[in-house]
Amino acid sequence: MSDKDKILKTISSLLETGILTVNDIKKELVTNLKFKKDDIIGKLDLVTREEFEILKKVVEKQDLKIKKMSKKSRKVK
Repeated sequence: MSDKDKILKTISSLLETGILTVNDIKKELVTNLKFKKDDIIGKLDLVTREEFEILKKVVEKQDLKIKKMSKKSRKVK
């Protein structure tokens, strides 16, 4: 094996190791960001779409009742 082949083999092995290291770092960053995202979402105390729609309907009904009551109170005055 010539010196050039040894150098090329050494360089290629270093590049392969470097690429694997970069991919490992990328995977680690992605994993850490996912955990951070889940942590933030947990702190926000979010509700499901279904719970939101139910609460929205309740608020709309209450709004209608309030409007009806305010109309009745205006008529009485």
